[in-house]
Amino acid sequence: MRRSRILGLGKALPDRVVSNFDLEKLMDTSDEWIRQRSGISERRHIEVGEETTSGLAIKAAQAALKNAGVEASDLDLIVAATLNPDYLFPGIGVSVQDALGCYTIGAVDIRTQCTGFIYGLSVADQFIRTGTYKRVLVVGAEVQSTALDMSTRGRDVAVLFGDGAGAAILGPCEEEGRGILDTRLHSEGKWAKELFLEAPSGSLPRHEELADGLTPRWYPVMNGRKVFIHAVRRFTETIHEGLVATGNTPGDIDLLVPHQANQRITEAIGKALELAPERVYSNIHRYGNTTSASIPIALTEAVEEGRISEGDLVVLAAFGSGFTWGSALIRW
Repeated sequence: MRRSRILGLGKALPDRVVSNFDLEKLMDTSDEWIRQRSGISERRHIEVGEETTSGLAIKAAQAALKNAGVEASDLDLIVAATLNPDYLFPGIGVSVQDALGCYTIGAVDIRTQCTGFIYGLSVADQFIRTGTYKRVLVVGAEVQSTALDMSTRGRDVAVLFGDGAGAAILGPCEEEGRGILDTRLHSEGKWAKELFLEAPSGSLPRHEELADGLTPRWYPVMNGRKVFIHAVRRFTETIHEGLVATGNTPGDIDLLVPHQANQRITEAIGKALELAPERVYSNIHRYGNTTSASIPIALTEAVEEGRISEGDLVVLAAFGSGFTWGSALIRW
């Protein structure tokens, strides 16, 4: 069974920068308060009416195709991850397919939020390993700014998230020992309501939601303490699982690229694995938490900055709503 490898990466980010000082004008918060608790200094927000989730996904996909030297017509499958698609249905996968001009290929949408890219990478990897497909696009895209409570009531969540997209083109790996070595996927649904969005709901008629004035239910809810505790534990567990499965140790990791959830979480994971700061990639200070887009954006930047070399062991890991978590080990 052959392995897959990442042939090219791309990212897309809105031009509009929203700093912590900008948020001070909208809610009772401060730059110092946000930075101390999350490590975030700024994030990107779309221009409403001009940019969309699928639009960002398409730009990231086009950049990844260019960097991979692959034509859109060569793609066999699209795997798209987002928590906030343009429409409640369909998902963004078909919009990407249409924009790229990929003739009737399949488009799979994944709804595992912060772990979306890891889940998508695993799906693509399995299709390539079995020989079903040769070229697969995996894209994570998020527009969260339009779905946040930008008032003091919602500040604990609103200050954390940003908009953006990242993408990867996967193909068969012909070189022994290289490519995606292992992926691990997990979930524990009993914690779903510790980080979730209750409405709009498929179980409650829309007119009842509106008549009852359920506006607070239309904004995400998060138990920050619970998420932090579980995230540090599960991040570390799933990374160790992958290392053991591939005969590696934390000391073999050249670069860890975690989901950019919170700088304190990232630092705790690095400490637990005894990794020097330069072996843990972080860009949350620039973009905030971009959910399914955070890993491909960070991975793209790590490559652009020369932080990854041929032969390096690169570890990806994510934790998020569901709860879901997972990891991927790649020999670059």
